[in-house]
Amino acid sequence: MSTAAGHPGPDPRAPDGAGPAGADPALAAARRLVGYTDVRELRGPLLVMGGVQGVGWDEFAVVEVDGAPDRHALVLEVAGSDAVLQVLEGTGGLAPGGLQVRFEGRPLHVAVGTGWLGRVCNGRGEPLDGGPPVAAEDAAPVSGWPLNPVYREPPRDPVLTGVSVIDALTTLVRGQKLPIFSVAGLPHLALATQLAAQATTAGRPFRVVFAAMGMTHSDIAYIRDRLEERSAAGELVLLLNAADDPVIERILTPRIALTIAEYLAYENGDDVLVVMSDMTSYAEAVREVSAARREIPARRGYPGNLYSDLATLYERCGRVRGREGSVTIVPVLTMPGGDMTHPVPDLTGYITEGQVVLSPELDARGIYPPVDVLSSLSRLMRSGAGAGRTREDHLDVSAQILSAMARARQAAELAELVGTAALSDTDRAYIEFRTAVEQELFNQGRSEARTLDQTFDLAWRALSVLPRRELIMLSPELVDRYLPVPDAADGTAEGDDGPPGAAA
Repeated sequence: MSTAAGHPGPDPRAPDGAGPAGADPALAAARRLVGYTDVRELRGPLLVMGGVQGVGWDEFAVVEVDGAPDRHALVLEVAGSDAVLQVLEGTGGLAPGGLQVRFEGRPLHVAVGTGWLGRVCNGRGEPLDGGPPVAAEDAAPVSGWPLNPVYREPPRDPVLTGVSVIDALTTLVRGQKLPIFSVAGLPHLALATQLAAQATTAGRPFRVVFAAMGMTHSDIAYIRDRLEERSAAGELVLLLNAADDPVIERILTPRIALTIAEYLAYENGDDVLVVMSDMTSYAEAVREVSAARREIPARRGYPGNLYSDLATLYERCGRVRGREGSVTIVPVLTMPGGDMTHPVPDLTGYITEGQVVLSPELDARGIYPPVDVLSSLSRLMRSGAGAGRTREDHLDVSAQILSAMARARQAAELAELVGTAALSDTDRAYIEFRTAVEQELFNQGRSEARTLDQTFDLAWRALSVLPRRELIMLSPELVDRYLPVPDAADGTAEGDDGPPGAAA
């Protein structure tokens, strides 16, 4: 585990500049001299110790195993002289005899610094790339700093992803948390890696931390291959938790990722995008630990504190007064059976600022990314789009496309009842518009990065399919400036040579 001996000093992000709990090096050193051997029970990933003194909640501990490598644990609960610990590597192969537990006197800390950039590690931060363990002079608690709300700055300015449907209609903003809701079998991992590979902010240093949880080995190989270029450029941190890794590691992975991101953003001044996939796997790990602790389950067996648990992750994004960088979070989660009322997407929706919803119907029609724009929303889009941020026509074009897509859906449903021939010319134009916008604007290659100008050129070309009188959400000045004029000779728009940046 990549930890450091040093302790970070006071941080203005903490209330009153307070440092982390248990930051007295002398006290921590004294605590490590005491070993406890009274192991009462091994239950799933949990270890129950008796006869402990002065142990606190969330304290880090080292489990020394006779004849085997040490393991690591966190204190989940303290009752009198008994303590319940979750062993990060699992309790498989352990027996109550031959174990000795030493408490560190502080929460789990991880080394923080720019040494993480370009590294590939497992979910506990141990190298997978053949390099040495990540070391740094500074360390920070993986549970994060408590952030005084007074220090928060509102999210603003766009994070450009190069994905047209997101940049145009659900713009991601610096400091925002915008999840991707998907269903098993859809290309959410391809979209997540595309965002990680292409995202950037104008004129600012940009870094990406990718936390993969519960992935198959083939998915891990895909992630490493897809993000190799950004990793080689020293702009990416990869934390990869495999499906066959200890389930407790899955709970630690996003916390380590966010701790690294906070340092890069608030100490190094970078804009950082944290992609976390799959949060449903994370929630299942939380449920498994809750069951091992014999807690009373809530909805669908998940613990009653799942909302606050997810909030401790998602709320670590944002911008901080007096600090240059920002942390933007894109969690990816799969909805079992496509059920948006499932506890994980339901609670995520309460905490985050919108959602990008992937559609099986669009995927079946060969559209990538298959984003259902009428179910998707970026609540902070107005803070990152418009004149001076993206383009002057951005918000109006977005509103017009969404309005036209809603009308096109109604026209398509009517056509199923009465047939296309019975529709009015206007309704048929809306159906034609939906086909054009899906095929030209929404559909793009999995490694294709489009500029904003390319995206809006495609948007205006799709809008040119509609009668001009239907463009009621666009000012006449914008229509005159940007709407392509049909060429009477061939029926195409002037200067129409095909979509820029054709899919690879």
